[in-house]
Amino acid sequence: MTRIIQCTKLKKEAEGLDYPPYPGEVGTKIWQTISKEGWQQWMDVQTRLVNENRLNLADVRARKYLREQMEKFLFEDIDVEAQGYVPPSD
Repeated sequence: MTRIIQCTKLKKEAEGLDYPPYPGEVGTKIWQTISKEGWQQWMDVQTRLVNENRLNLADVRARKYLREQMEKFLFEDIDVEAQGYVPPSD
């Protein structure tokens, strides 16, 4: 059965995630308040952040940076984007 939540990122009701996508309290908060669509938007931004900034995810500082950016993007409604990223032109 589909779980519908009030997504704080999209500011509308939408299909919720199947399970917490991140460990700990932050993961539970994401599961309770972020939709699948909102989470996918973050995953796209995260991919660009990792690629454009050449982040090494084995580095604690890189993981801390990504977590901070994730919380800004999902919960503080701050537009997060990789510096220098230029979207492909159609």
